Amino acid sequence: MRSRKTLIQLRRFEVDERRQIVADIETMMVDLQQMAVDLERQIQAEQERSGVDDVNHYAYPTFAKAAIQRRDNLNHSIGDLETKLEESRDLLSEAFEELKKVELIEERDTERVRAKTAAREQAELDEIGGLMGSAILAGDSR
Repeated sequence: MRSRKTLIQLRRFEVDERRQIVADIETMMVDLQQMAVDLERQIQAEQERSGVDDVNHYAYPTFAKAAIQRRDNLNHSIGDLETKLEESRDLLSEAFEELKKVELIEERDTERVRAKTAAREQAELDEIGGLMGSAILAGDSR
């Protein structure tokens, strides 16, 4: 029983750890998406300021080219994180299933012990009732 309680604690810790990993990845993705949106605004502002929006034009702003590269890198990183997020969610789901299995086994064992105890107590009460009934009957026959 003690080892099962330890196993349940371990599984809960694993689930909590996996939840934290999923939350961290989601936070990173939101941050990177916001950075990409900010870069997109800066690119648009730089294009408007220079009056050139063709990246291949010789007068296209260097800052805008660099910002485009950074934005593309961020979008690539977001794509990588989406894959990692999906994997992490799968691992979280597996960890949660394992926790539920162990908890269910523990619950069944506890119920089994409870039923045995109740049956034993009922048998003792029946025995006491039988003895009292016998004593009452013995008292009536005198």
